[in-house]
Amino acid sequence: MILKLVLENLKHRPMRSLLSILLIGVPVTLILSLVGVSQGLSEDSQNRARGIGADIVMKPSTASAAISFSGAAIDERIIPKVEEQPHIRMAMGVIVQTVELPLTLMGVDIDKFNAMSGGFRYIAGHTLEHPDDILVDEYYAAQKNLQVGSTVKLLNHDWRVAGIVGSGKLARLVVDKRELQQLTASTGKVSVIYAKLDDPANTDAVVRQLRELLPSFGDGINSMEYYTSMFAAFNIPGVKAFTYVVIGIMYMAVLQRTREIGILKSLGGSKGFILSTILFESVMLGIGGTIFGILLSYVARWAIRAFVPASFPMVIVHEWWLRALLITLVGTTLGALYPGLNAAAHDPIEALAYE
Repeated sequence: MILKLVLENLKHRPMRSLLSILLIGVPVTLILSLVGVSQGLSEDSQNRARGIGADIVMKPSTASAAISFSGAAIDERIIPKVEEQPHIRMAMGVIVQTVELPLTLMGVDIDKFNAMSGGFRYIAGHTLEHPDDILVDEYYAAQKNLQVGSTVKLLNHDWRVAGIVGSGKLARLVVDKRELQQLTASTGKVSVIYAKLDDPANTDAVVRQLRELLPSFGDGINSMEYYTSMFAAFNIPGVKAFTYVVIGIMYMAVLQRTREIGILKSLGGSKGFILSTILFESVMLGIGGTIFGILLSYVARWAIRAFVPASFPMVIVHEWWLRALLITLVGTTLGALYPGLNAAAHDPIEALAYE
């Protein structure tokens, strides 16, 4: 009986039903897209860090382990000292400079990078040969419509695209370390040091050894495994606001049905029956809105990949589908419960006279 009544009501007022689903689906899309971009950025950063081939990451203790520290605060004369330590095969200093959030430009000694990581996979062009050369990855090239020989203006400096490389190593934008040091007035300084060991099994022992040797770094010296784990996005902002939006939508939807509720009461509908009908309809709208939001999140991913693949890599996080549904159902239930109780308690004559 309740199911039939709810379905007939949804069919009788199609515009109201579709509008409710749309208003619920849009915030579902926003939260899923936010989660997808956060997860995409996290996975992309992890992959590029692991692609360096290092076992240990050394940063100033004031720099967050979860981000690439922009600027240069490490004296690169430390690097030979690091390389002298037992079990360290080689060490490499990199300078990092933010250019277009969340994108960074990295200055590297290309020969050392090739030795540590195995080098880039070149889709077009060649390695860095001149001070003004820049390497861009395939996603940045697509986003900016770049080809080998194109000019890119970054840090108020014109760079020539020498090569387009596959993504997944170091950074999307790579230039010569000396040139970037000069441009940023950071001669002799680097942002981070990467160290490669003779055997990864020695990582923990070498981390302790380096912390004793360089106490000024403090807890800024860590294994690559620990460093990449810090990229994980745990807290997704906007969930509370999303819940409030859903509650508000359902609250207004139920208030608009006061006259209909009066008709049900005049026909002998009990308070429990009316409330059950309202809540059941709210749940159905919540489910419909969530499904619509999930479908729209695929549209959002397509749009992001088509227009800004380098800036905001987005993935579909299936684990959040159930969370989004639960949040939506909580919001629709809370939004319908209070006005539903009030409306069900109204005198039927008063409700019928309500306009």
